[in-house]
Amino acid sequence: MIGRSRGLDTSQVIIEFVSIGSALKVTAVDPETLVEVSIVGDPHASQDTLEQTAIRKLEYVLIKQGKIDPA
Repeated sequence: MIGRSRGLDTSQVIIEFVSIGSALKVTAVDPETLVEVSIVGDPHASQDTLEQTAIRKLEYVLIKQGKIDPA
């Protein structure tokens, strides 16, 4: 996912996919603030869908912590 969303430069977000049994763990890290979030999803879901979900969670956490604007 490339671009800027709610003050977060999504082209810089680090995404990691790790298979854990019958699930897929997706971790998103903002390199600027070093905030990290994870989701666990269906390994049959598309990589793009899982990545977007992890980035949305990262945005949510950054907004809650006051590190980006909610605009």
